[in-house]
Amino acid sequence: MEKSFYYSVEWSEVSYLKDALDAMEIPYVIEQDSDRLLLDAGHVALVFPDLPVRVYGGVHELFGSHGRRSPV
Repeated sequence: MEKSFYYSVEWSEVSYLKDALDAMEIPYVIEQDSDRLLLDAGHVALVFPDLPVRVYGGVHELFGSHGRRSPV
């Protein structure tokens, strides 16, 4: 999967977000301990490929903000 953007989230939120994304059939991967991603302690990254605008709108609504650009 080509990585486009990501959200940094606390571990405690991963289950809820994973269930929501799976229900919407949105592709993503979970990454942690990456040197290139800006993650706070206790956080992981939900990483997404380029998405169609309507699908991205659902992701934006779920997270309440725009994601961070993935550093390739």
